[in-house]
Amino acid sequence: MNYPENLKYTKDHEYVRLEGNKAYVGITFYAQDQLGDVVFVELPELGTEVKQGEVLATVESVKAVSDVYAPVSGTIVEINEELNDSPEIVNNDPYGEGWICAIELSNLSEVDALMGHEEYRKLVEEGGD
Repeated sequence: MNYPENLKYTKDHEYVRLEGNKAYVGITFYAQDQLGDVVFVELPELGTEVKQGEVLATVESVKAVSDVYAPVSGTIVEINEELNDSPEIVNNDPYGEGWICAIELSNLSEVDALMGHEEYRKLVEEGGD
């Protein structure tokens, strides 16, 4: 399994990649592996204000439908429209081209409360939940 060191993680298997005041959000390798082949991603709307822990998006796979939760609070400033036509990118490249949206942070301290890669790796190895 793959847990890049430059990312932050949630117990619900979302990741955050910080670029300045923007947090790029997606689901982890573990999450996409558990879901199986992703067939649809319901993206959030641009300009939407989200609070940490709220449902941000929905990922549908051949196995299940799963909510994606906002790992941080802020405003949706980008969405990955490529996922509309090619949702399988989430499986093929979850940490790269498979990102779901970018959130302009309203509270940078929320990022500090997220897990680092070692802590997340231990969570997954202990059962993932």
